[in-house]
Amino acid sequence: MSSNKATDSLLGKTTPYCAEYDASLLFPIARKEKRDELGIDELNLPFTGLDIWTGYEISWLNAKGKPVVRIAEFAFQADSPNLVESKSFKLYLNSFNGSRFAGEAEVIQLMEKDLSEASGGPVVIDFKPLHGHELLFGDLPGENIDELDITVDAYQVDASLLKTLSNKVEQETINSHLLKSNCLVTAQPDWGSVVIRYSGQEIEVESLLKYLISFREHNEFHEQCVERIFMDISKHCQPTQLTVYARYVRRGGLDINPYRSNFEDEFDISRTMRQ
Repeated sequence: MSSNKATDSLLGKTTPYCAEYDASLLFPIARKEKRDELGIDELNLPFTGLDIWTGYEISWLNAKGKPVVRIAEFAFQADSPNLVESKSFKLYLNSFNGSRFAGEAEVIQLMEKDLSEASGGPVVIDFKPLHGHELLFGDLPGENIDELDITVDAYQVDASLLKTLSNKVEQETINSHLLKSNCLVTAQPDWGSVVIRYSGQEIEVESLLKYLISFREHNEFHEQCVERIFMDISKHCQPTQLTVYARYVRRGGLDINPYRSNFEDEFDISRTMRQ
């Protein structure tokens, strides 16, 4: 499936919800344009990772016409050439609502096929029933820095705010709930929490918090913000190891949680109270 420009998507436009299965609703957007802007070589990515989406409004009809509901987790590969625009994803998922399927396995197989074709890489799906299963809230790993008493006057991304402490090597995990950016197309607010784990010269936490807050009026998709944070910290702080992971607040029944690392294959993805 070919990719498109974000400005050509259905974001910000009035669209009817389709209740009959329709894979053509998916709208892939190439990652390359933003990665070129950040100096990321797609043939030699400086990180591995996933975009983990949680779908809370998954439903279809069984063979007898009875509705089935599930919570779903979708794992997109960071090295896939495309991301899937969120409104198109919601419309696609809603298109299952009035369609009949023989069973859950058929729905998973169809979704994995469609989403893999749209993203250009394998997508793994895990369905969870709404009974007999607990989605527990947890604290994000690491030290929270939100209570630092700082003066802030930058609300557009400014990587020059990042500073390190000389001659001090550290290995630590830091988190903040003060990340906010805006949708690239509609400028609607995207609220998130972020975890940064690194090894290397110690990052001055006041400067890190100011930098994260500087996303407040920045327009970019969730995945792009996380990759920007990863690249800015890599350039300005030069850690030997780095993980950046964000938990965003759901919108329209979907949350998006991008994870990028140059040394970890797995990461604690605790669900926050806001999700």
